[in-house]
Amino acid sequence: MNEALQIIVIAAHPDEAEIYAGGTAALYAELGHNVKFVSLTNGDCGHYSMKGKELIERRTQEACEAARRIGVKEYTILDIPDGQLSSTHEVRSEVIRLVRNWKADVVLTFHPDGPGHVDNRGAGKIVRDCADFIAMVPNAVPDAPHLLKSPLFLLMPDYAKRNAYRPDIVVAVDSAIEKKLLGCDAHASQFYEFAPWQRGFLDSVPSGWEDRRQYILDNWSAFLNVSEEMKGSLETFYGKEAASCVRYAEPFEVADYGRMPDEEEKRALFPMLYPQYREQHQ
Repeated sequence: MNEALQIIVIAAHPDEAEIYAGGTAALYAELGHNVKFVSLTNGDCGHYSMKGKELIERRTQEACEAARRIGVKEYTILDIPDGQLSSTHEVRSEVIRLVRNWKADVVLTFHPDGPGHVDNRGAGKIVRDCADFIAMVPNAVPDAPHLLKSPLFLLMPDYAKRNAYRPDIVVAVDSAIEKKLLGCDAHASQFYEFAPWQRGFLDSVPSGWEDRRQYILDNWSAFLNVSEEMKGSLETFYGKEAASCVRYAEPFEVADYGRMPDEEEKRALFPMLYPQYREQHQ
């Protein structure tokens, strides 16, 4: 294997890196690459009965367990209240530190525009605002050594933006779906309590892993299943026949900031797209 890649996923809340990029993260980890998850808020709005320090501590513990199940090396949660994320100098500096100290080759984050949760858009805007300072600007955040090359920035389509994004790279995650689902399962406060309460089916949450596995597959299918707009990119990377067999996938759009990769670099940064990898994991 070539030198390990450094991947960082910057989301707004604990549990989002898992549902948007958990399968891709698991595939990187299986290949010996290093993945870090970041939540820019502490998620303290994410419950109907728990609150404050108790909820923050619980969500932090859930995130650590999710990382263990997926194979993520580090999980950092900033102490910013849920719903109060903004692009301040202090937050931007911390994001620059996180990306630089991880020596990131690839940064995955949300779109900075469009519908969806205000913190999700905020996370995307903060990363976009940081992008020009991460590499080759030594006087910006001098306590974190600047990178010599800009990472590749990729955008995760927020659930509310799925009808208005470009699926430039789509990763088939069928072989990693169990790890992704187990990562979601670790966030019990969200998948079995808060979201069901918000959506009106709290009384139908099952017990036991097999039933809960199917429950996540059924109720979060939009975050898991291949959708029509992904199929072209799947065929580009996997071939028409193999793409037709893919059930679960994660799509990413190349950001309009940072560097623009050619097809060779995309494949180098996404080694799970190589044919030999597919053959070994079919």
